[in-house]
Amino acid sequence: MEKFYEGRMFLQKAFQKILSDKDIKKCPELRQSCEQYLDQLKVEIQSIKTLEASTNANQHEDSASLASPKSNHSTGSEVVSSALPGTGSETEFVNADYYFEPFKLACKVKSTRIVSTSLDSVQKLVAYGHLRGDIADPNNPEQPLANTIVDTICECFIGQQTEENVQLQIIKALLTCMTSPALEVHEGALLQTVRTVYNIYLASKSLVNQRTAQAALTQMLSVLFSKMESECAPEKNAVAVSESNPNPQSHQLKNQDESQSPKGQTNDDATSISSKQSELSSSTSEQHANTKYDSHHSERQQNDENDTSGEPNSNDRMSNATIVSECDTEHGESKSERQLSGSRQIEDASDNYRANEKMKNGHDAKSTEDKSNEETVQSILEEIVTNVAEMADRENVENGPLNGSSGSLPNNTEDDESSVAAGALSPPNFLHISQKDALIVFRALCKLSMKPLAEGPPDPRSHEYRSKVQSLKLLHVVLQNAGPVFKSARLFVEVIKQYLCVALSKNGVSPVAEIFELSLSIFLALYANFKQHLKVQIEVFIREIFLTILESSMSSFDHKWLVIRALKVICSEPQNVVDIYLNYDCDLSSANVFERLVNDLSKIAQGLHSIQLGATPVQTKSIRIEGLHCLVDILRCMVQWSHDLYYNPNDQSNMGSKGDKASHKSSMTNLSIRPQGGSIGDTESNLDVPSIGSNSVVVATDGTESPSKLGGSMNSLNSIGASSTSADNPAIFENIKQQKEVLEQGLDLFNKKPKKGLQFLQNQGILSLSPEKVAEFLHLHEEKLDPTMMGDFMGEGDDFNKAVMYAYIDQFDFQETDFLTALRQFLEGFRLPGEAQKIDRLMEKFASRYCETNTNLGVFATADTAYVLAFSIIMLTTDLHSDQIKKHMTKADYIKMNRGINDSKDLPEEYLSSIYDQIARNKIKMRHTREQKSVKPAVDVSNDKVRRSEYEKEIQYMARTAMALLEAASTVNTTYTSATHYQHVKPMFKIAWTPLLAAFSVGLQDCDDVQISNLCLEGIRHAIRISCIFRMDIEKDAYVQALSRFTLLTATSGLHEMKSKNIETIKTLIHVAHTDGNYLGTSWGEVLRCISQLELAQMIGTGVKPHYLQEKRPSSRLSPSSRADSITGPGALEILGSMDQKKLMHIQESVQETSSQSVVVAVDRVFTGSIRLDGDAIVDFVTWLCHVSMEELQQPKSPRMFALTKLVEISYYNMGRIRLQWSRIWQVLGEHFNRVGCFPNEHVAFFAVDSLRQLSMKFIEKGELSGYRFQKEFLRPFEYIMKKNRSPTIRDMVVRCIAQMVQSQAANIKSGWKNIFAVFHLAASDPDETIVELAFQTTAKIITSVFQTCFGSAVIDAFQDAVKCLSEFTCSAAFPDTSMESIRLIRECAQIVNANPQGFSENWNEEFVTVPESDRVWVRGWFPILFELNCVITRCKLDVRTRALTVMFELLKTFAGNFKQNWWKDLLQVIFRLFDVNKMEEKKIDKIEWLTTTCNLALYSLTDIYSQYRSVLSEIVFEDLLSQIIWCCKQQNEQLARAGINCLENFLISNGIEMTEQQWDIVCVAVQQLFRDTLAHDLLTWVPPSRGANAGTSTTSFASSLICCVVQLELIHAIDGVLFLPLTSRREDECYLQAAKDVEILAPNRVDEHSDGMIHTLSSRHLISLLDSLIESHKFARTFNSDNEQRTLLWKAGFKGKNKPNLIQQETSSLACAFRLLFSILNNDKHESAWNDLENRLNMLCKEAFEYYITLSNGHRDSWTSLLILLLTKILQMDEVKFAQHFFRFYQHLCEMIAMDLKPELRAILRKVFLRLPASSISHINPAGGATTVGQSNSGNSSELNHSDNSLFNHEEGS
Repeated sequence: MEKFYEGRMFLQKAFQKILSDKDIKKCPELRQSCEQYLDQLKVEIQSIKTLEASTNANQHEDSASLASPKSNHSTGSEVVSSALPGTGSETEFVNADYYFEPFKLACKVKSTRIVSTSLDSVQKLVAYGHLRGDIADPNNPEQPLANTIVDTICECFIGQQTEENVQLQIIKALLTCMTSPALEVHEGALLQTVRTVYNIYLASKSLVNQRTAQAALTQMLSVLFSKMESECAPEKNAVAVSESNPNPQSHQLKNQDESQSPKGQTNDDATSISSKQSELSSSTSEQHANTKYDSHHSERQQNDENDTSGEPNSNDRMSNATIVSECDTEHGESKSERQLSGSRQIEDASDNYRANEKMKNGHDAKSTEDKSNEETVQSILEEIVTNVAEMADRENVENGPLNGSSGSLPNNTEDDESSVAAGALSPPNFLHISQKDALIVFRALCKLSMKPLAEGPPDPRSHEYRSKVQSLKLLHVVLQNAGPVFKSARLFVEVIKQYLCVALSKNGVSPVAEIFELSLSIFLALYANFKQHLKVQIEVFIREIFLTILESSMSSFDHKWLVIRALKVICSEPQNVVDIYLNYDCDLSSANVFERLVNDLSKIAQGLHSIQLGATPVQTKSIRIEGLHCLVDILRCMVQWSHDLYYNPNDQSNMGSKGDKASHKSSMTNLSIRPQGGSIGDTESNLDVPSIGSNSVVVATDGTESPSKLGGSMNSLNSIGASSTSADNPAIFENIKQQKEVLEQGLDLFNKKPKKGLQFLQNQGILSLSPEKVAEFLHLHEEKLDPTMMGDFMGEGDDFNKAVMYAYIDQFDFQETDFLTALRQFLEGFRLPGEAQKIDRLMEKFASRYCETNTNLGVFATADTAYVLAFSIIMLTTDLHSDQIKKHMTKADYIKMNRGINDSKDLPEEYLSSIYDQIARNKIKMRHTREQKSVKPAVDVSNDKVRRSEYEKEIQYMARTAMALLEAASTVNTTYTSATHYQHVKPMFKIAWTPLLAAFSVGLQDCDDVQISNLCLEGIRHAIRISCIFRMDIEKDAYVQALSRFTLLTATSGLHEMKSKNIETIKTLIHVAHTDGNYLGTSWGEVLRCISQLELAQMIGTGVKPHYLQEKRPSSRLSPSSRADSITGPGALEILGSMDQKKLMHIQESVQETSSQSVVVAVDRVFTGSIRLDGDAIVDFVTWLCHVSMEELQQPKSPRMFALTKLVEISYYNMGRIRLQWSRIWQVLGEHFNRVGCFPNEHVAFFAVDSLRQLSMKFIEKGELSGYRFQKEFLRPFEYIMKKNRSPTIRDMVVRCIAQMVQSQAANIKSGWKNIFAVFHLAASDPDETIVELAFQTTAKIITSVFQTCFGSAVIDAFQDAVKCLSEFTCSAAFPDTSMESIRLIRECAQIVNANPQGFSENWNEEFVTVPESDRVWVRGWFPILFELNCVITRCKLDVRTRALTVMFELLKTFAGNFKQNWWKDLLQVIFRLFDVNKMEEKKIDKIEWLTTTCNLALYSLTDIYSQYRSVLSEIVFEDLLSQIIWCCKQQNEQLARAGINCLENFLISNGIEMTEQQWDIVCVAVQQLFRDTLAHDLLTWVPPSRGANAGTSTTSFASSLICCVVQLELIHAIDGVLFLPLTSRREDECYLQAAKDVEILAPNRVDEHSDGMIHTLSSRHLISLLDSLIESHKFARTFNSDNEQRTLLWKAGFKGKNKPNLIQQETSSLACAFRLLFSILNNDKHESAWNDLENRLNMLCKEAFEYYITLSNGHRDSWTSLLILLLTKILQMDEVKFAQHFFRFYQHLCEMIAMDLKPELRAILRKVFLRLPASSISHINPAGGATTVGQSNSGNSSELNHSDNSLFNHEEGS
C-alpha cells in the first residue's frame, strides 16, 4: 500500500513540476489538463489515507478497487528510485495510462524544460511498468495508446534544432519503450521508434547524444531479436501458434503475461540512461549508454577466454574474433570526432524529418506520419511475402511440396502451403508479432545500407556516409547475435538473399576502408550463421570480390589487408575449410574456390602481389605474414579435421595442443589493421566477428538438420527445411571432383580447339557428340566457355557445326518476346564471329527460330524480314558503338537502309525508330558475367592517381558482376553439405600442397624475419602431418626434403651462413621426427641425414673436430659419386682450403647453438623414442639409419661412426620388441652389419664386430624356445663377415667373439649353433694357424662337451653343420694333425648318433617335416657323417683321404647293420661318386693316383660291404655295384682295371651261390660284353700314321690296347677262378704235368677240386655264354698271333717292348679255360641236355687246336705245352668208348705231332695216348683220320693204316 501510495505521489509531483514551470502560462490547455489530473490524484490520495485508517483486513481490496489494472505483466528486475516506487506485486502498480494526456500535451509545447520533464516522467513510468499503453487512445480509438505514446515521444524531435537534452530524453524514453516488458511497441510504431533514434544519431551535434543513440539502436535491436528468439523458440511454438491471430494486420494486443524480458536486463539499461540531464557529461553519458552493451560483450569475451583455458572447441574458436579498422590519422582526429558534423538525414528517415519540421512550423503531421508508417510496413510485408511466395512456388514446382513452408497452425500447414504455391499473396502467419517486427526492421536496415554515397571523395561527416556505416554496424550486430529462429526462418533468409546480399555486393567493393571492413564483418556473420542457405552467394562474394581484390595489382593495400584478415577468420575453423572444398571444389556448377584461395594466398605469402602493388617493405612483410597465417590456419584445420587418424607414439606433440589453440584464439579476438606505412588512421573500431561454426547447422547422417539447433517450427513458413543440406558421402564427392577435373580439362581444350575439347569429353564418357547434346552442353557451361570460340564454332559451315548451331538456337524460347529482346537474349551468351558468312548463318537460323516460336509474325511478312532486320541490327550496333567509326549512322539512314525488307514493303518507321533508339541507348552485348576483361597495358602502380582510377574501374566491374550473379543466384536452389568425414582432407591437400610448399619455401629462403620463418616452419610441420596421416609419400618427401634443405646441414652452402631460422628449422625437423615418426617412411632418410650432419656441426662448433673444415674441396674433375663421398657426407658442410683461426671461430659461433641442451636432448629423444614406433615405422627408421651410416662410413679419409653408434643404441632399446618385429628390424641391421663388418677400414669393421658381439651376448642371454630361429638370424652377420672379410685381424676377432660366446653362453645357445659352426667352417680354411687352432679347439670342445652332455634339439639341428665344420677342418692341408684329429671327432659324432637315435627322431624342425620319423636319424645323423667323409675323401690328400675312406667303411661295417634299404640307396649314390673321375682335376698324376689308390680301395671295400650286408643290398644295389665293377674294369688304368677284375672275381665267388638266375643272367651278359669291350681290335687294324701326324696319338692308342690285353687276360683268369675257384686250374695243370712225366701212370685220375666253384651253380646257358666269350677271346688272340706282318708293324712302331707283340698267353689261357669248362660240362649229368652240341663244339675246338698247333713255330709251340697236356690228359681220362672216338678223330693230328720236336712231358703224354689204344682198335682207324663203326668193312684200308702206323711208330722210334 505504501508503494501504491508513492506511485500516485510521483504522478502528483510530476504534474506539479510541470505546473511550476514559468512557461506553463503559454500553454493553458496543458495547465488545465495538469490541474484536472492533479485534483483527481489528490482525491485518490486522500481516499488512500482514509482506507488506511479503516480495517487492515480490507486494505488491499480497497486499493484494488481504486486502481484499474489492465495487465498482469511483471518486470524482470527491480530498480530502486527515490522518485518512483519500485516494482512489486500486481496491486502495487499505478495504471498511468489514464494520466497520459497531460504528458502528451506537455511534449507538444515549445518549452524545453517542460518537454524534458514530460519525457523523463514518461520514461520512468514506462520503465517501472506503470505506463503500459494497452488501452485504446481516447482521442483515436482505432489506435492503441502505446502507438500514441511512441508518436508523442518521437514528435519531440524536430531536427537539428532539438535541444541536446531533449534529444537525450527522447533516446531514453524510446529505448525504455522498446525494452520495457510492460509497454509493447510493434510494427509502425516500432519502425518509427528506430527511425527517430536513427535520426537523432545523424542530426545531433552532440557526441554524447550520438554515441547514446548508437548504443540505444544496438540495444533496441538486441532486445527485439532476443524477444523474437524467446517467443518463437521451439518450446513455445505450440502455445504461440495456437494463440496467434491468422491475420497480423488486425492483430489485437493481448493482456496475457507473454512479454517477459528475455534477458532480464532492460531496466538496468533504462536506469543507466536516466541520469540527471544537467549532470550528464561526455564520458558518463557514453558509459551509461553503453553499460549493458559493453557488459554483454565483455561477458561474451570472458566466456571465450574461459573456453580458451581448456581444450578449445572447433566450433567456438573464433567466437569473438573481430576486424578492427583504423581511420586516416593525417590530422590526428578520431573517428568519433569526425562523426560530430553533418545534419543530413538518410532517405528512409527523410519523411519523418520533414514531418517534424512541419510540426515545428505549426502544422499537424500526425495523420501523415501514421499513414506513412502503415504504408511502409505494408509495403515491406507485401514485398517479402511476394518473394517468399515466388520461392515457395518455385520449390514446389521443382521439388514437390515443402515441409512446413507456411501456416501458423500445424494442422493447416498443407493448406497454407498450397495456397502460397498457387500464388496467394496473403500475409504469412508469423509465430509471434515480434517476428514480424524483426523482419520489418531488418529489411529497413538492409535498404538503408544500399543507399549510395554522394559523388566525389567520401566524406566521413556526411549523412550518407554515417548512415551507411551505422546501418552496416547494426546489421552486423543483428547477424552476429542471430539465434536459431532467425537463422531458420525462410522469410529472413529470403530478405538476406534479396536485400542484404545485394547491399554487400555494393558495399563489398567500396573504396572506403571502413565500409569495406564492415561489409566483410557482415559477410563473416552471414557465413557463420547462414552458409547452409547462401551457398551460391558466398561463392560469388569470395570468387568475384575477395579473391579478385587479392589478385588485382590495382587494389589498395588496405583492401588486401582486410580481405586477408577476413579470410583468416574463415580459414581458422576446420569445418569452414572443409565445407568450402566440399561445396565448391566438388560441385560441378561451382568454381574451385578452395584451390583458387590457396593459390592466391600462396602468391601473397611469397610477396608477389605486394611487389605488383608497389607496397612498402613494411607493408609487404605485414601482408606476407597474414598470408602465411591463413595458409598455416588452413593446414592446421586439416590437421584438426583428421586428428582422429593421427597417432602420436609419444603423446606429447604440441601440434594442435591446448597452448597453441589458446594462443591462436586469443590472437583472433583483437584483429586489427595497423599497417606500418599507413594510409589508415590509428583509431580502432572494434567490431565483433561472429563465432563461425558456433551455431552451425548440425547435419545428421541422413542429411537432415537437427531441430534442436535450428529452432523454430519445422512446419511453418518461418523455418528452412532439411532440403537445403545433404549427407556427406566421400565416395560421391570424390567421383564428382574427378568428373569436374575432367570436365575442366575438356572446357580448357574447347576454349583452345573446340573440336578437340568435344572429342576429349566424348572419350571420357562425359558428352555424347550428338548435336542436341552438344547444344545442351554449350548452354549449360556457357559461363565457362570462351564466347569467341563458341561463336566461331557455331558459325562454321561444317555439317556437324551447323547441326549444333541449329540445336543450340532451337533450345531458345522466343514466344511472346519482341524481336530486339529476343536478339539480345540470343547474343548475350557468345560473341559473334568476325566473318560475315558465319554471322549470316547464325542470323538466318535465329530468324527462323523466332518466326517458329511466334507464329503471328506481326509486322514481319516473312522470316526473311526477320533475318535481314537481325543483320541490320548487328550492323547498327557496330556502327553506333564502335570507336573506330567517326561518322555514325543516323536514324534516317537506318530507316532508309531497311526499306523494302518486309516482302518488298517497308517496316513501320516507328518500329525502326524504336529499335534505333534502344540500340543507341544500350548496345547489344553479352551478359555481364560473360564479359571478359580486356588486356590492359601495364599501369604504373606507383602513380596513386592512376592506380585509383584503374581500381575504380575494377570495382565497378566487380560490382556489376557480383550483382548479376547474385540476382541469378536468388532463384537457384542449391544443396549445402556440412562435411563430417575426414577423407576429404586428402584430396584437399593434393590440390593445395604445391602452392603451400612454394609459399613456405620462398618464405624460408628469402626472409630472415623470425615470425615469417616460424610460420613457414609451422606450416611445413602441419603439411608433413597431413601427408603422413594419409600416406601421401610424394608430398611428404617433398616437404621433408624442403625442411631438410633449409637446415643448411645437407646443402652445399657453408656453416658460416647458418642463421637462427636454420636453427629453428633443425629443431622443427627433429620435432617432426619425434612426433610423426610412425608415418615418415622413406623420409627418415632426410631426417637422419640431417641429424648426422648436425652431430658433425656440433663437433665443429665445440672445436672437437675442426679438421673436418681443413680438408680441401674435392676437385670438380671428380665424378659425382666421388664428390658425394667427400669429407662431410652427401650434403657436404663447407670445406675450406686454407682457414685462419678467425674464420674458424666465426664458423664455430654460427653453429654453436646447434650444441644447445635443447637440441641435444631433442636428438636423443628421436633415438630413445624409437621404442615407441610401430612395427613398420621402426623398420623404416632402421633402414634409413643404415643408409646414413653407410654414407658416413664411405668418407675416404675420415669415416664417421655416429649413425653406426646410434644403430647399436637403438638395437639395445628395441631388443625387447616382439620377435616378429625384431626379426624385421634385424633383417635390416644384420645386412648393415654385414657390410660394415667387411669394410676396408679395419677400425670401422672392428667396431662393428665388437658391437655385434655385445648385441649378440645380450640377445643370447634372453634365451630361445625350441622351434624358433631368432638366434640364427641374429648371428648370421658373423658368418657373413667371416666369409667376405679377408682381413686377418677381423677374422681373428670374429672367431674370438664366437669362442667367447660359446664359453659363456653355451647353455643359452639354441639355433645359433648353426651360425657358430658356419663361422668355424669358414675359419677352418684360413691360412692363419692361430685362427684355425682357436676355431678347432672350440669346435672340439663343443663336440666333446656340449654334444656329450646336452645333446638336445638345438644341438641336433646343428649336427650337420658340426660335421660339415669338422669336414672342413679335415681338409686343411696346412695342418695335418688337425685333419687327423677331425676325422677322429667325426668318428665320435658317429658314436653319438649311434647312441642317440631316438633324439634325432623326436627332435625335428620344419626342414624335416616331410621326412618319416624312422628316417630322421639317417637324414640328420648318419648321412651327414658319411657324406662329409665322402667329401673329405674327394678333397684331401692321399693320407687323409685314405684314412677317411677307411673310417667310412669301418663305420659302415660297424654300425650299418640297422640301415634300411632307402638309406643304402642314398649312401651308395654318394659312395659311387668316388668313382666319378670326371670330377677330378685334369692333372693326370692326380687322376692316376686317385684311380690307383682311392678307387682301388673303395672298390674292394664296397665289395666287402656288399658281401657283408648281402641280404639288404642284393635287391637294391646289385646291378649298380656290378656296373661299377665293370666300369672299373674298363678304365684306362691298369691297376684299377686289374682291381676291377679282381673285385669281380671276388664278388662272384663270394656271392655267386646266393645269386638268382636273373642276377646270373645280368652277370653273364655283363661279362660277355666286357670280353667284347676289352678286345684290342685296334691291334689288327693299326697302320702307321702319316708323316707330320702326332705321334702321341699312337702312344695313347698303344697304351689303351695294352690295357685291354691285360684286362682280357685278367678276365680270363677271373672267369677261370669263378668257375673253378682261384688256383685250382694251376694246381690241376701242375698235377697233369707231373702225371705226364710219370711213365708209370698211364692215365691220371680226374682232379675233383671244382666242387666249390660256380660251375656247379651256373646253368648250361650261363656256362655256354662264358664259353663263347672264352672262345672268342682265344680266336682274337690266335688271329693276332697269326698275323706276323701286323705284329712286325706294331713292333717297329714300339708296341710292347723289344720283342714282337703277341697274345700267346691270352690265346692259351682262354682255350685252356674253355677246355676245362667243356670237359666239366660233359662230365656233369646236370648238363646232359647240352652234351651233343658241346661234344661237337669240343671236337671242333680240339681239331682247330691241333691243327693250329701243328702250324706253330717252335717258340710259339712251347707255350702250348701245358694246354696240350691238359687236353690230352682230359682225353685219357675218358672212358674207353669216348677215348677211342676222340683218338681216332684226332689220330692223324696226333701222328703229326709225334714227328715234331716236342717237349719230353708232352711226348710222354702223347705216348700214353697211343699206348692206351688197344691193337685190336687199330682196325677201326679211318685212313682219312676218322674211326669206323663196329662191323664196318676194313677192306681196302689196310695198306693206308699200315702205312700210317708205320710212319707214326717210325717217327717215334726215330725220335
